[in-house]
Order: sequence, then C-alpha cells, then structure tokens
Amino acid sequence: MNKLNRKFTVAPMLDWTDRHCRYFHRLLTKEAVLYTEMVTTGALLHGDAERHLRFNQEEHPIALQLGGSDPQEMAECARLAEHYGYDEVNINVGCPSERVQKGAFGACLMAEPSLIADCVAAMQAAVKIPVTVKNRIGIDDQDDYGGLHAFISTVSQAGCETFIIHARKAWLKGLSPKENRDIPPLRYELVYQIKQEFPQLEIIINGCITTLEQCQQHLQHVDGVMVGREAYHNPWLLAQVDPLIYGVDAPFLERKAAFEVFLDYVQAQQEAGVALNHMSRHILGLFQGMPGARAFRRLISENAHKQKAGIELLRESCEKIT
Repeated sequence: MNKLNRKFTVAPMLDWTDRHCRYFHRLLTKEAVLYTEMVTTGALLHGDAERHLRFNQEEHPIALQLGGSDPQEMAECARLAEHYGYDEVNINVGCPSERVQKGAFGACLMAEPSLIADCVAAMQAAVKIPVTVKNRIGIDDQDDYGGLHAFISTVSQAGCETFIIHARKAWLKGLSPKENRDIPPLRYELVYQIKQEFPQLEIIINGCITTLEQCQQHLQHVDGVMVGREAYHNPWLLAQVDPLIYGVDAPFLERKAAFEVFLDYVQAQQEAGVALNHMSRHILGLFQGMPGARAFRRLISENAHKQKAGIELLRESCEKIT
C-alpha cells in the first residue's frame, strides 16, 4: 500500500505551499513528495472543499495534510482526499498554533496518542491510500524520549507505518508558533533512536535542514528527510534533489529554463482568472545568490499586484539576472 518514495519531501507550509507553489516545485523535482498546506476538517466538511482540495495533476506525488482530531471527521476527509486523487493523507500533530489550545488539532495531540491512533484506524478503514503522521518529539514538560516513544508505539499499533518527526519540542505555553520553529533545541538523535527501536517503520526527519549534504547525512540514519523553509526561499535547491537523492537526471540544468516553463503555467492560470501575485510570490527566491537577484525580486514584489500585471513583468524581471 505504501509505495511513495519519501526520501525527500517538501513540508506543508501554511500560506506558502498552495497549488501554484507546488506546480513550480514540481518543475524542479519530479521525484520529491509534495505536501499541501494544512487544511482543517472543518474547512473541508463545512466550507469550500473544492477550493481547498483541487490541484494540478502534474503535482503527483502529492499528500494532503489534515488538521483535526475527531476520528469520524478525519475518516470523511480522508475519503475526500482519496476521491480527489491524493497519494497520501497526513495528520498534523505538530502545529503549535493558538487553535491547538482548544484541542482541535496540532501539537497538543502529542499528549493524546490513543486519540490519534483512533483517527488512524478510522481513516485506514475508510481509504486505501497511506495515512501518515507528522509530529514533534514532544510538548512542554513531556519526557523528551519516553513521551515520543509511547506516542510512536501507540499510533503505529493502529496501523500507521510512516512518521514525519520534527526534531524539536513544541512549547504550547510561552512560545509563539514562529518561536517554536527556532527556539526549542533540535534533537536529531532522538529521531535516529526511534528509527533504531522501530526499524519496521518509515521514519522521516524534519527541522532546520538547509542543504542536500545535510539530507544525505540524515539518510544514513533515517528513511527520509523533509525540508521546509529552505525549499521555499531557495527553490533551486530542489533542482539537485533528483540527481543527488534519487539518482536520476535533473529536470532542468538552468534556472531560466525552468522559469520559462513556469511562465506558460502563469499565462494559462491568468486566463482562468488567477491574479499574477498569487503565483509570482513563489518564485522570488529562484535566482538567489545570482547577480541581479535583488532587482528581480524587487521588480516583481512592487508590481505583481497591479491589475494589468502579466508575464511581461516576469520577463522584464528575469532580464535583471546577469
């Protein structure tokens, strides 16, 4: 059942990894598994499911990340994910947002492994696609390793075979979501230890991974890596994923070649009514480190929101790259 190759995955990032971002990322890597922004069960069951779930077929392999904790609601949303063609559905047990304080979803559920196990069981009974979990190593004063071990043990017994582990604790009391991405110390060794103790499980590591060299080092200890902010701000990193991680040819050798192909997508989407800045914001980091990159970003940032802005603006911006 679990046939996705998750050696390299791009993290679900709220307000960033929308369908336009994922289309762009897919141009740069054909192999990496891409994740949606987190979508709550309430948004799907009581809101515009089509808006949240539609994606471009080119995005495969793609996983939907769900935020929720009611087993039946999670099962219903898993059915929606399968119906729309997603390759995986992932449960968010790592988000330290304010809403988790209400017990709705996210990192607070680290304290309720039996509830997550119930969600996994209900979802797996409802769909054939893999059900995975993304979690932290712990929360607040939870024992650093004992709590994580108990969580993995309980949830895996319900049938979950893949865990994506952000190697930091989440402090729900005292730290903001942004601070929770940086302040709690990274404990990669705890994730390695989980893999050693649960060799039958697929363990993917996440947390402040910024280079493919780091990815290769982690892959000596775990089954896969998940990269977040670096993949977004420096997307050309993804162009080396296929040759360095998967051992196949890169889709593009030149950044401008990938840029030109993305322009075709932008034009088609604009004709369908999508505003330019909804797409152009995702490519601002494409030329990072190259002469003219700052001028490229500035020209797009200052003009893409204008009503008549189109691919001519993007072409003009690209001319700043020397």
